[in-house]
Amino acid sequence: MRAPAPAYAANDGVIDAATAALGGSLLSSRDAVGEVALTVDRDSLIATMIALRDTPGLEYQQLMEIAGVDYPERGAERFEVVYCLLSLTRNHRLRVHVQADEENPVPSVTGIWPVAGWLEREVYDMYGVLFSGNPDLRRILTDYGFRGHPQRKDFPLTGFVELRYSEEAKRVVYEPVKLAQDFRTFDFQSPWEGAEYTLPGDEKAALPEAKGAPTPLKADDIVKADAAQSATAPARAPSEPYGKTAESRAETGAGDKNAGNLAKDKPADPDVVPTPGKGQNQ
Repeated sequence: MRAPAPAYAANDGVIDAATAALGGSLLSSRDAVGEVALTVDRDSLIATMIALRDTPGLEYQQLMEIAGVDYPERGAERFEVVYCLLSLTRNHRLRVHVQADEENPVPSVTGIWPVAGWLEREVYDMYGVLFSGNPDLRRILTDYGFRGHPQRKDFPLTGFVELRYSEEAKRVVYEPVKLAQDFRTFDFQSPWEGAEYTLPGDEKAALPEAKGAPTPLKADDIVKADAAQSATAPARAPSEPYGKTAESRAETGAGDKNAGNLAKDKPADPDVVPTPGKGQNQ
């Protein structure tokens, strides 16, 4: 029985079909880790996307995601806008890369996929890449009046401003970042993995034991003690050290089930002496 969904298509022939369909708009292509990535010219992005959507054998009908990447070492065109496409008929995915900077806008693909509106706003908010043709290009993740773009590599980890609620102004106010302590780096090495330094508080372990404090046994000592005990004496029941054999009711706390009900326990001179035929209840 065949699966109801189409089988995942292989990457064989995808680059050749894309090269024939895109022509000079395709700058480079690569097939790595099971994924095909195409780098295309920015100015011909709209025509490229239409060709990838409508060309038989490619048919990437759906835009799944738009992501941004920052490469500061590249210089002017430090950003890349990555379009993740999906072919529903072939069950195959494709990535399209476009290089960009912070001044020249990238053509918007909202005319092809309206869902790109919010996705392009995310890239603009996080990286500052502009998109020409987007009808509502404004921030979508950061707050109003936010300065900078958080996903850039040169954006400080602490940011520029911090916000708090002011009792005097009765609203949320922005202030320059004030760190209570300097930024610290951590080695992330667990002390149980052989750290060579002493953590605060560990120096107490080197002090002599208090008088009367028991010395904790190590695992090896416990094994040796159990082995020596089993060699000299037979094994005892787990509850034997705590067991107790009661000799009398005084030790167990149990009462006599016939207390005061036997004939010998009756008083010798009762208050009422029964007389046959006389008295109450006789």
